[in-house]
Amino acid sequence: MKEYKLKINGNAYSVTVSDIDDNLAEVEVNGIPFKVEFENSIKKNIIVPPKASSSVVSSSSTVQKPSVQVIPPSTSKVTNVTSPLPGIILEVAVKEGDTVKKGQKLIVLEAMKMENVIEANTDGKVISVKVSKGDSVLEGATLVTIG
Repeated sequence: MKEYKLKINGNAYSVTVSDIDDNLAEVEVNGIPFKVEFENSIKKNIIVPPKASSSVVSSSSTVQKPSVQVIPPSTSKVTNVTSPLPGIILEVAVKEGDTVKKGQKLIVLEAMKMENVIEANTDGKVISVKVSKGDSVLEGATLVTIG
């Protein structure tokens, strides 16, 4: 059984893969069980770390090189501001290119009949605003990206 913590479009998911048999897998996403069918049967591959020699792998196994995306180091840190609750956007107080300070109002979110002010969690420049007034958002959705 393998457990993964994934973030897809700013939403956090806890995924547990309990069993894989040929092209069927039993998967649990945030506590909800699913049976997943793959188009092709899954071969049990051995992934060899970059420093290991391929001669260690038996000839009956296939060696698959892991896919690695190299992100160059950056002088600025990118931070996503996410929705703490599901709700509706009442106000967007910033636009792309604005400079913001930690604690500055970015968004007003109506959730459970209450207005919630979403503030910047760091100093920086607004890289993108992912929502507009009137949008419905889910908990964990990315609202603003600050860099």
